[in-house]
Amino acid sequence: MVQPANPATHHESFAAQVRNAVIWRSGSQIAAQMVQWASTFLVIRILSPSDYGLFAMAGTVMAFLNMLNGYGLASGLVQQREITERQVRQLFGMLIVVNVTLGLAQVALAPLAAAYYRQPELASVLRVQALIFLSTPFMALPQALLSRTMDFRLQARVNILSSLAGAGMALVGAFSGWGVWTLVIAPMALFATRAIGMTIAARSLILPLFDFRGAGSLARFGGVMAASQLFWFLQSQVDVFIAGRHLNVHDLGIYTTSLFLAQIFVAKFVPPLNEVAFSAYARIQHDRTATAAAFVKGVRVVMLAALPFYFGLAVTAEPLVLVMLGDKWAEAIPIVRLLALAMPMMTLQVLFSPACDALGRPGIGVSNGAAGSLILAVGFLFGVQWGVLGLSAAWIACYPLYLAISCWRSLPVIGARWRDVASSVAAPLLAAAGMASVVWLIDQAVDLAPAARLAVLVMVGGAAYAGLLMVFAPSLVRQTIALVRNRG
Repeated sequence: MVQPANPATHHESFAAQVRNAVIWRSGSQIAAQMVQWASTFLVIRILSPSDYGLFAMAGTVMAFLNMLNGYGLASGLVQQREITERQVRQLFGMLIVVNVTLGLAQVALAPLAAAYYRQPELASVLRVQALIFLSTPFMALPQALLSRTMDFRLQARVNILSSLAGAGMALVGAFSGWGVWTLVIAPMALFATRAIGMTIAARSLILPLFDFRGAGSLARFGGVMAASQLFWFLQSQVDVFIAGRHLNVHDLGIYTTSLFLAQIFVAKFVPPLNEVAFSAYARIQHDRTATAAAFVKGVRVVMLAALPFYFGLAVTAEPLVLVMLGDKWAEAIPIVRLLALAMPMMTLQVLFSPACDALGRPGIGVSNGAAGSLILAVGFLFGVQWGVLGLSAAWIACYPLYLAISCWRSLPVIGARWRDVASSVAAPLLAAAGMASVVWLIDQAVDLAPAARLAVLVMVGGAAYAGLLMVFAPSLVRQTIALVRNRG
């Protein structure tokens, strides 16, 4: 006789599975980023701001087409409870058709983009970058298959290997004097390695099926996800699209590199957590109470790490830029400070979509993105009149309204209450603000070389943040430790 499953045991097993997924996905992300950053910051010191400005212009076209690359279709495979072999083959066929079309479209758009930005070399860059689309089907399909089972261990190994390939190619290009082509070839090496590795890891080299009858549910879900990505594109690229016509390539390079530094946490560490969160929310979507509790807990853990990072970045911007990027990037210091203050709001905002998508309401993310795109576009159009500083200040001016709209629309769907979310953020916010004050005071009192100054400020900041949390929010510290140890 088959014994019924014990709910408590099932909960503990699922919690352990989520914890392991987070460890492997985030751990691999950290390891991969360490490799990439080591090469990235070295490459930044070698290349010029103009190289990064030209690459950012190409990035607007690439990002626009990438939102249609089929990852939304693959997410539909994760969201569905049951899938068939036919659906998997259909998805592979869809991914191939979509990405070959996108590659050809980028080749066709290349001269138009070069004319818009008044940069002839941009056309050649875009034509070569179009090859990246050929690797997407071989990454999206295996990632979806592995995510369905929450197997992030194999993905972790592939991510680290591909990061090594990309970092190695970046260093070869920088030291060989390839200029902006370094920034083009390195990602191509990374994606090619990842495509091969993911296909092997998931054993997903199958025959594609180009008969798409019966794949309506996948296509509809993918379409809504693509719409959501469209507005994410507008949010993430509209500043470069606008600034590219108003700023020279040097100033644009200063701005985009500053944004890269400011967005390191939200762009590099939050997405892998959201991947795990989407898979986990999809597994418990039938239990709205559990989903709401998991969301609030996730906000608390993410913001516990994000807030000290951003506040610390704002007060240590000067020595950090001088040490990591070099003196020729000193113009980025005030830009990094301004952008760092807007990033906590962006980090909180991007946590809503995985929960809403997994609950079968991807339209919430679409409408939030539409509102955010409009708000930010207006802000950037106004701010760019004052150059790079005005463009950066627009982030601080616009994001509070965008975040408020996202909370208003998303929280009722998730089932979480405003006060629970606010309570989960309050203690880390106060502790991070106190830490920033202590670091600023110490910075005024010391007179050291940039590297020594940065080391002192980081150590003081870490000790101050931990101490403030232990004094004013000891229960939060205990809960977080228990969660990490899988006892909460």
